[in-house]
Amino acid sequence: MGNDGGSIPTRRELVREAARNPSTAQLKETQREQQEHHWTTCPLSHKALVRPIVSDSVGNLYNKDAVLRFLLPGDDGEGISSKSDCEEILCGRVKSLRDVVELHFEIDTELSEHPSDRAQVHRHERREGWICPITAKPLGPNVKSVYLVPCGHVFAEEAVRQLKGDKCLQCNESYTEDNIIPILPTKETDKQYLIARGQKLAEQGLTHSLKKAPGSKKRKKHAATEASAEPAAETIGSTAPKATPASNSRSNTSTPVPANASSNGIKNAATATLTARVLGEESDKKKRRKMMGGNENIDSLFTKKDKDGGAKSADFMTRGFTIPASARR
Repeated sequence: MGNDGGSIPTRRELVREAARNPSTAQLKETQREQQEHHWTTCPLSHKALVRPIVSDSVGNLYNKDAVLRFLLPGDDGEGISSKSDCEEILCGRVKSLRDVVELHFEIDTELSEHPSDRAQVHRHERREGWICPITAKPLGPNVKSVYLVPCGHVFAEEAVRQLKGDKCLQCNESYTEDNIIPILPTKETDKQYLIARGQKLAEQGLTHSLKKAPGSKKRKKHAATEASAEPAAETIGSTAPKATPASNSRSNTSTPVPANASSNGIKNAATATLTARVLGEESDKKKRRKMMGGNENIDSLFTKKDKDGGAKSADFMTRGFTIPASARR
């Protein structure tokens, strides 16, 4: 009957229903849940997405402070996953802040009065709503969204495609069709397009934000020195325009940069402030480590060595029983 060793259940009795492939509705529901997670959670810090938010060349979203902690040299940054996990997530796409673009979302001050929208906002614990400034649609997993490079303003895709302009509708900055980046794309064609765009920019010595790659200037210098060795380069160099005093005056009258920005070489005030805060937290962490290492009670547990390599004094862990000299005779 059971538990007597006399009956062995067969597979037909154990497996009541055969395994079935998920339906289209189930696949869409799973994809929607994944999109909701990526729209609300930073994959590096596993915390809620909070402005400032940046995006890489494939449209993924990250907290800017998490990216800064990852880029800081040294030990694993506090507040993010390990360096190896972050590198696996980023896949070498982010090597500096030039490889990401800070996104500018239009904030909806009044939440939608639709009950489902309020429930969705409450479930995600998002304090602010993001909307398209043209269509006023809430941006998220249910609306295909894009942003423009290099300004970073975010719109619904239908608004950008229908207007078909070459200037941003928010800041009036020029852009090309190649620099319309889908946010968290789901279609394979969009993913392949973004990968091809990144490779094309790398060949041109540019980053995702259309800024020069760190090594592009050195390559240009080497190319200039090789060109100067040729006779024809002398005539070209003689006709090259020289810097005028007006250009120097413009550079001297640039916008002042905060003190913490000049020390780190960052011109953007908001980025400099965020970098200074992250560096301050890292320095406090190192100070705490030094204080723990310099504790006299902890140091007394171990043997200290002198310059010759010999032990100065034995501690309680290495101290053993010593036979007196009189007992050795």
